[in-house]
Amino acid sequence: MRTPTPRRFRKVNRHALRSTYENKRCALRFGTHGLQAVETGFVTARQLEAVRRTLTRRLQRKGKIWLRATPDYPRTAKPKEVRRGRGKGAVSEWVCIVKPGRILLEARASPRDFSRLSEALSVARRKLPVFVQLVTRTILL
Repeated sequence: MRTPTPRRFRKVNRHALRSTYENKRCALRFGTHGLQAVETGFVTARQLEAVRRTLTRRLQRKGKIWLRATPDYPRTAKPKEVRRGRGKGAVSEWVCIVKPGRILLEARASPRDFSRLSEALSVARRKLPVFVQLVTRTILL
């Protein structure tokens, strides 16, 4: 499971999700195919791990995968049946804040394995809680 490096303050204030477009991480940089978010939401570290496992098993180590989404935002929760007050709850999970246009992962395979790669990415899309689209980069030879 991916968690960020230790930080000075473990719990942060609640982040307001605005439906703005992602400006920085919206283009493919490493691979030829990728999954780009279309809507705003949170993706947990467990969901990213499920996507990574699905891709590595479907590709059968015939390609390379880059996870561009890092779960670096802590979510806190109190235990069940606890009364109000007495401070903030413990960190229950780490999530990644996703905005429209963000590239969540990239993958590359040899040209003869493109059908296997596109099928693996379509299976991986179903593991994510936000709607994503498949993007490709044209290869200039």
